[in-house]
Amino acid sequence: MGANWNSRELQRQINTLAFERVVKHLPEKEKKSSIENLIKDPYIFEFLGLSSEEKNSERTIENAIIDHLQKFLLEFGKGFAFVARQQHIATDTSDFYIDLVFYNYILKCFVIIDLKKGTMTHQDIGQLDMYVRMYDDLKRGEDDNPTIGILLCSEKDEAIVKYSVLNDQNNLFANKYLLYLPKVEDLKNLIEQDRLKFELDND
Repeated sequence: MGANWNSRELQRQINTLAFERVVKHLPEKEKKSSIENLIKDPYIFEFLGLSSEEKNSERTIENAIIDHLQKFLLEFGKGFAFVARQQHIATDTSDFYIDLVFYNYILKCFVIIDLKKGTMTHQDIGQLDMYVRMYDDLKRGEDDNPTIGILLCSEKDEAIVKYSVLNDQNNLFANKYLLYLPKVEDLKNLIEQDRLKFELDND
């Protein structure tokens, strides 16, 4: 998880249990080939300056991310570079706009992010799956690895995670985000709950 952090950012990474929030810790030889060693759950976006008590729209959250892009990239992890927001993708019959697009130079692939306010739905997962397939077909270069899709939502539905395409695809993820900095004990409990759910679902 090492990076060129200043002392203030390093302290934030420690306080927010950045290492513990990584989805899956892998042996050194496997790290470069897996997104699971780079992404976190949950993400903590207190630096966006948005109140979790207010009804922020997805566009408001997206605008705040762009306004605080450097801090967002530091929270998001290693190797991510910003590509586009509301990227237009057109087929013969329809037009689509992807919220945020990044490129990860460690994994050598595009990472598309779909922002959702509230609890995720199976329609959200289907839309993300479609976006990833379209991006691979229309935007991915010959030297790029398959596109990864991340649904960032304020609430996860574990039943949908278990019974949807998320459980079958290794390039689709649903990750929770918080707009506030929780107490360390609360964050530890949240991480442990997610770990236990993951272990139960994979027994």
